Amino acid sequence: MSRLYPIALACAGLVCLVSGSVCAAQSTGAAQTMPAQTLTAQTAGSKPVRITLADAIRRAKALSPVLGTAEANARIAAENAVQARAANLPNLTGNSQYVYTQGNGTLASRFIANNGVHEYIAQTDVHQNVSPALFLTYRSSAILAAAARDKAVIASRGVVVAVVQAYASLVAANEEVKSAQGILKAARQFLVIIQKRQKNGDAAHADVIKAQIQVADDQVNLQNSQLAQQQARIALALLIFRHANRRYVLADDPARILKLPAFVKARQEATANDPQVDAAVKTEKAAHKDLVAARFGYLPTLSFDYYYGIDANQFATYTGIGNGQRIQNLGYSALASLNVPLFTWGATHSKVKVAKFNQQQAKTALAYARRLHTGDLELFYAQAKIARREMQIRKQSSADAVESRKLTLLRYKAGLATALEVVNAENTVGLERNAFYSAETRYATALANLATLTGNL
Repeated sequence: MSRLYPIALACAGLVCLVSGSVCAAQSTGAAQTMPAQTLTAQTAGSKPVRITLADAIRRAKALSPVLGTAEANARIAAENAVQARAANLPNLTGNSQYVYTQGNGTLASRFIANNGVHEYIAQTDVHQNVSPALFLTYRSSAILAAAARDKAVIASRGVVVAVVQAYASLVAANEEVKSAQGILKAARQFLVIIQKRQKNGDAAHADVIKAQIQVADDQVNLQNSQLAQQQARIALALLIFRHANRRYVLADDPARILKLPAFVKARQEATANDPQVDAAVKTEKAAHKDLVAARFGYLPTLSFDYYYGIDANQFATYTGIGNGQRIQNLGYSALASLNVPLFTWGATHSKVKVAKFNQQQAKTALAYARRLHTGDLELFYAQAKIARREMQIRKQSSADAVESRKLTLLRYKAGLATALEVVNAENTVGLERNAFYSAETRYATALANLATLTGNL
């Protein structure tokens, strides 16, 4: 079963959407073609940008919304860890209050709980919570932050898969257009030859009709190839440019610059660099710490407060008491609290149950990630190996098909072959070339998929 990264899914859907949109655009009215003509005119004079495969990957990473979301989530997770860490450290706060209570004709106030008619409070408070649950929450947040970074790596590698596939598809589409043009040219030349033979009485009219049908078919094939080329060009442009109408040319052929490593090396790199497994491992560790933290909810917690400042009837550091004497208002106090959970309506027990469910889910996801790692490594490597072998076969077959077409045409001129044999030879050239280009695309895509495990393209 193949691994489907989020960005690969999103970009594949985007390619399909673009393909459908381009096909629909072919059947729209003149009112809809005017904006497209205007848009094309805006960039007609611009110089095409030369794009290498590395440039395309770099541009796509900068523009990918899925990768941007994953990186933002990683930054958010890192800040969550900072906040969880701060909850375990002493906090310093300042408190200023003024309390007025109606008097009763004496120095005391009417409310015995208050210390006088006028009470001024200006203190700093150093507060410290001592709770194993808070520390475990911090550790869990730190682990989840690392897992979020792994998920960002997954998204980044997914972008590479989408770009390589789109880039290779456009390379193949360009070659298919060139092939279709060459085949159409050869079909027209054959039509001229057979028409001359008909005039000389050496060919039947049925052969002319076959040649004419072949020319018509090749014209349609060329149009379809050009449409597929336009779709592939727009699909790649949407990944690497802010404007889909940007003119550009390709500088690389992924099937030629990408190399398949030895399986032993690929397995070693995949074992050390698979972020999917790493993220699953870290998520399971975080879920375990969350479970332990939830169980600590049954136990008491401690908190300490140290106050320094004034709590007096005058807003001053000293208060006069007559006879030139005064007392100091500035001082400190300390408070220790032990909070014992006695009854919480089952909330703590519910939290423990939720933490258990999350841990079990994390274990299941980890086991699946490990199985997927093994299966994908073998699958992607086999796909690349088979596609590379098919490339070699199809390359030779294409050359053989071209030679066969040449020889068949010579035999036809000598009266030793039929027009149908020439037409079949022409069709074989097109089929073998398209099969070769398709194998190149599959080879490059398989290598990109393999790189999602190894980290090296």
